[in-house]
Amino acid sequence: MPELPEVETTRRGIAPHVVGRRVTQVTVRNPRLRYPVHRRLASLLAGREVKAVERRGKYLWLACANGALILHLGMSGSLCVVPATRPPRKHDHIDICFDNGQCLRLHDPRRFSMAVWSSADPLRHALLRDIGVEPLGAGFDGAYLHHRSRGRRVAVKQFIMDGHIVAGVGNIYANEALFAAGISPLRQAGRISLARYQRLSEAIKGVLGDAIAQGGTTLRDFFHGDGQSGYFQQRLSVYQRHGTPCQHCGRPIRVQRQGQRSSFYCGTCQR
Repeated sequence: MPELPEVETTRRGIAPHVVGRRVTQVTVRNPRLRYPVHRRLASLLAGREVKAVERRGKYLWLACANGALILHLGMSGSLCVVPATRPPRKHDHIDICFDNGQCLRLHDPRRFSMAVWSSADPLRHALLRDIGVEPLGAGFDGAYLHHRSRGRRVAVKQFIMDGHIVAGVGNIYANEALFAAGISPLRQAGRISLARYQRLSEAIKGVLGDAIAQGGTTLRDFFHGDGQSGYFQQRLSVYQRHGTPCQHCGRPIRVQRQGQRSSFYCGTCQR
């Protein structure tokens, strides 16, 4: 699933091609995504100028006057800017064409992505209004995590992946940040000190920032806005590296199931 760095990389990739451009045509080939695509999406978008491409957590939206198109890439979705004349491939579900001859194309083999029109402030939409603090924003630090974790028995990895607590930290980067901070993903969130949460908040910022700088992580399906794959997977320390030696102590990286996700960690360096 595309995580925050992949979504931010996508935002940065498509924004220069669509901001300030006017929509000339919208083609919906398959409206059966996670939520059915609005039957009047073409008429709602046609003629509108895109003012900005914004992100909140793992959501993007094309901001227009008096409305916005909220997008989520789901498990396997991608957005690419292509010439409007390029023939669609299988699983190219939506084309948004602009007055510069370019087309923003939503591709998704599994159809868990979404394209939802909002006529009001998208930040007040039900999809976005309860999302937690942005991990790369000013309100995120160790004190915030420490405060929100008090009395919580849930494992710390699940705690930082809770979208109501922190926006957009998915499984890959949760594993990597906990390794960088030396914290076991199995430890109860409420039993971690303020000092250790300070290290964890800095690790989350660092891992996400590095991933964005490297263009995201390609493990299965992700491609960013210009069609190129991300390269952060070459720098992963623990994710999907079970059985390989820890880069610090040489002991084998372990894997354990937590909920619906696999946690990768060093049993010696992380406690």
